[in-house]
Amino acid sequence: MFVSACSFTEDTLWPSLTGESPTGGDSQAAKPAAAPAQAGGQAMARASQQGGQGIIVAQNPPPLGTSNFKPSGVTPGQATGTFVGKKVVELRGELKKLQGSISNNNGQLQGLRGKIVGNSQRYHGTIAAVNARLQVGTTPGNPILVQQFNSAQADLDRIAADITLMNALAGRVTNNSTMSSFLSESARASFAISGAVDEDHRQLAILEDEVNRTDVLIARLLKEVSNDVRRQTNYVATERANLNLVSAAIRTGEIFGGSLVNKALVSATSGQNGNIAARPINTTGKRPLVVIRFDRTKVAYQQALYHAVSRVLERRPTAVFDLVAVAPAAGGTARKALNSNKARRHAEEVLRALIEMGLPPSRVAVSAKTLPSAKTNEVHVYLR
Repeated sequence: MFVSACSFTEDTLWPSLTGESPTGGDSQAAKPAAAPAQAGGQAMARASQQGGQGIIVAQNPPPLGTSNFKPSGVTPGQATGTFVGKKVVELRGELKKLQGSISNNNGQLQGLRGKIVGNSQRYHGTIAAVNARLQVGTTPGNPILVQQFNSAQADLDRIAADITLMNALAGRVTNNSTMSSFLSESARASFAISGAVDEDHRQLAILEDEVNRTDVLIARLLKEVSNDVRRQTNYVATERANLNLVSAAIRTGEIFGGSLVNKALVSATSGQNGNIAARPINTTGKRPLVVIRFDRTKVAYQQALYHAVSRVLERRPTAVFDLVAVAPAAGGTARKALNSNKARRHAEEVLRALIEMGLPPSRVAVSAKTLPSAKTNEVHVYLR
C-alpha cells in the first residue's frame, strides 16, 4: 500500500470510564460534620509507610514538559520602494503576527501545566487519605470517605478538562506550523522575482533565517504539547479505573488490591524498557506493510494507514509494528542530513497519528535509515 502525506491533526479520543458513586445510589452523599483539614498530607505519609500492601495506590502523574517557547523576534528593515521590498514588509508583518500567536500559545500552555500540577497534587493527597482510612478499617459507605471520593473525582475531572484545552492548543499550534511553512515558501520564492535591489535580497535572507528558526520553535512546541496530551490522557484513563475500585472499597468499608486493568497492562508490557525507539530495527528481507511517500505537500494518508493496521490487529491483536524513517541517500553530506531530519519528523507525525487511532505507544518502535533507491522522504511501516 503506497500513500503520500504531510500533516496531521491532533485530536485525542477520551475514555468514557468514570468512577461509580460509592454511596450505591443516586442521592447525594451526606457531608461530614468535620472533615480533617490536614488529612491529605498526614494520610499520604501513612500510606507510604504501609508499603502499598493491599492499598489502591494512585500512580505517579507523568511528567509534564518544562520548555518555555519564546520567539526570538523580527529584525526591522527599511522599505526600498520596489515590489520585492513591499513583499518583504508584508512578510515581516505576517511573521510578527505568527510569533505573537506562538507567544500566546506558549502562555496558555504554561498556565494549563500549572493547573494540571495543582489538581494532581490535590487528587493524590485525597486518595492517600482515603487509602489510609480504609487500611485501618471503617464503616461501609463512610460519609467522610464519600465526600473525599467526590473531591478526588472532581480533581480528576478538572485534569481531564485541562487536557482537552491542551489538545485544542495542539490544533492551534498545528495552524501556526502551516503558516510558518507558507512564509518560508514565500520568502524563498521572492528571491526569484525580478526588479529587486541588493538591499531587498539582504532583508529577505534575514527574514528567511528568522522564519526557519520560528519553524523549529513551532515543531518543538507541537511535539511537547502532543507528548503532554498523550501521557496525561493515559494517566487519567488509568486513574478512572482506580477510582472505580476505590468506590467499591468505600461501599464495603474494606480495602482492595490494585486495579486488574493495571495488572493486565503490566503483564502485557513486561520485558519492555520504555525506550523501544532507541533500538536498531533490522528490516532486511522484510516487505513493508505500508509505504508512505512524502512527495507532495498535503495528501491524506491516515485512512489508508488505519485500514492497514486495523486489518492486521483483527488477525493478530498483540501485533507490534516497526516504523522506519527512510531518507534518500543521494546528494552531499548536508543534503543527506537535511533529508534524514525531515524523514524523522515525518516518522514522528505518523507515530502521533497511530497513537491518535488508539495504538499504544509501547506497540510501535521507531528507527531511521537511508536508501539509495529512495527518491523522496518515506516512512515504512513493518509488522514485526
